[in-house]
Amino acid sequence: MSIVCGLPLIECVYCLGCARWAWKKCLYTAGHESENWGLATPEEFECVPRLCRIILAVYEEDIRNPVWAPPGGYGINPDWVVLRRDYEETQCRAPPYLIYLDHTNHDIVLAVRGLNLAKENDYAVLLDNKLGQTGFDGGYVHNGLLKSACWLLEAECDTLKELVEKNENYTLTFAGHSLGAGVVTLLAILAVQNRDIINSVVLQDDFLPRTTTALEDVFKSLFCLPCLLCVMCIKDTCTMEEKRLKDPRRLYAPGRLYHIVERKPFRWGRFPPVVRTAVPVDGRFEHLVLSCNATSDHAIIWIERESQRALDILQNRDRIMEIPAKQRMERQKSVIKEHVEEHRAAIQRAVALDVPQAYSPSTYGTFQDGEGENSSRSVPVERSLIESSSARRMSWDNFVGRIFHTDESGHIVIKKS
Repeated sequence: MSIVCGLPLIECVYCLGCARWAWKKCLYTAGHESENWGLATPEEFECVPRLCRIILAVYEEDIRNPVWAPPGGYGINPDWVVLRRDYEETQCRAPPYLIYLDHTNHDIVLAVRGLNLAKENDYAVLLDNKLGQTGFDGGYVHNGLLKSACWLLEAECDTLKELVEKNENYTLTFAGHSLGAGVVTLLAILAVQNRDIINSVVLQDDFLPRTTTALEDVFKSLFCLPCLLCVMCIKDTCTMEEKRLKDPRRLYAPGRLYHIVERKPFRWGRFPPVVRTAVPVDGRFEHLVLSCNATSDHAIIWIERESQRALDILQNRDRIMEIPAKQRMERQKSVIKEHVEEHRAAIQRAVALDVPQAYSPSTYGTFQDGEGENSSRSVPVERSLIESSSARRMSWDNFVGRIFHTDESGHIVIKKS
């Protein structure tokens, strides 16, 4: 009898809890996550739309006769494409990619496309992971993406080495979208051994950087994805932030974040986009946003379009203010210094929160052994500067020997240690 009498009370408590959760979720918007971040400058954000267009070009079968080109075209010279690899050539070990020698911007770009919904091999890479399965560089990474990055580095290391040696004053950029972004992130860590040069661009409500559950569970539950997302939202809402941060197995959007915000709560339409940037520790896209744009904001075509709009606004503002070139150079140096200080503050914040594996990263040391301020640089979108001095550059053979070894069958595999 007492159990029956208690059921209405339990139902009331449950309904109140659900109502509180729904109220918080309905009022929670993506703009809240970055409202206290600093604003990006045109200099640091300039390469984002350009790299988005190069990534988009990977989706084309024939770059000389494009079908899906954005307004204004891809802005690339087909004669400067060093190589392209499709699924057959990658043996389905990595998404299709291209290497582009950008003489206009003095940049060597390796661009990797995102997930192909029609290719089961992409799902195999994406789902090849368990929570806390693969430890790497003092933390945890996605197992399938790490294997894909290792294969890509092994396949193209000679080509990249040759391009870097022939173009000593060029930068080397790894850029990717969705699945490709995860691959090039780990590729950058493998190649440069420094996480400071990784940057992530997120458009407003993009669901993927906020997906805290294992992707395996998401794709296995596609028949009831709304129910799964609802369960994820309830779980994340009820989990204390300190507990989430102390779980070393959780995967987050890597490096410095650039958040493009273009919509406001309870208002229709898109507003002039604002780009905010930070290296957050707590509040690092912890919650899914209940938004009808959560999936469309993940599309590379929208990221390219809105990032270009944001860059045009930033550059027009500079022209209106008539900032002299000398002051722009000084501002750029100041931004780099602020980024370094902000990263140190993030490390201190992580230590204060007792986040596992929170320590200062190694120096910028794969291609150089220098220390101090000049040995670490902050450049947007997985971008790494390689100094031309051969005295300070580690040999490529030593680097490959440090990362890989040859197994009994003669294949080169990454060292587990």
